[in-house]
Amino acid sequence: MAKAGRFITLEGGEGVGKSTLAATLKKRLEDRGLEVVLTREPGGTPRAEQLRDVILHQPQDAPWTALSETLLFYAARTEHLEGRIRPALARGAWVICDRFSDSTRAYQSAAGGVSAKDIDAIDAICVGETRPELTLVLDLSQKTARSRMAEEWREVDAIEARGWEYHEAVRQAFLDIAKADPQRCVVLDASRTAAEVATAAMIAIDQRFGTE
Repeated sequence: MAKAGRFITLEGGEGVGKSTLAATLKKRLEDRGLEVVLTREPGGTPRAEQLRDVILHQPQDAPWTALSETLLFYAARTEHLEGRIRPALARGAWVICDRFSDSTRAYQSAAGGVSAKDIDAIDAICVGETRPELTLVLDLSQKTARSRMAEEWREVDAIEARGWEYHEAVRQAFLDIAKADPQRCVVLDASRTAAEVATAAMIAIDQRFGTE
């Protein structure tokens, strides 16, 4: 029987460096001889990527409600779990996922107003026992995050375009999630260099899983 894989998620607001960290962690873990599946949410499978486009490119004059967004995210998450995450874990791979259920709790619940009770009920149906063993929360001030995003010269999606107060609520929600679940979550100071953040992340991984 194959050894069960490890499930790591990266969380945080916009522009905090999750994608950069994910790619670095993948390489470092592969250098140790591990199979690493790098994926993202919403997305990760063809159908989930189609839903990503629906979610992130909403018409400005008729955006989705927070509850509709929640249901779309969980539809994509269900496809993602069934099509990619669970098969990878079952064969012993390590999965690094850029966003997961904590993002729905931060964006659609804490900032968007969907009740935590409703999120928990949907999550129990769709996610079940397939929960991350370690969540790295990248924390960064909005001022710095927005400056980084401006330097990328790319189109801003429907969620990124939301106001300052919304994204402040998201940032605080991630910190609250981490504080409430310290056995799973580690907060990383994303204002440091990419190399420093990656080193801190690897230390957290080794401490959590006893690997080196």
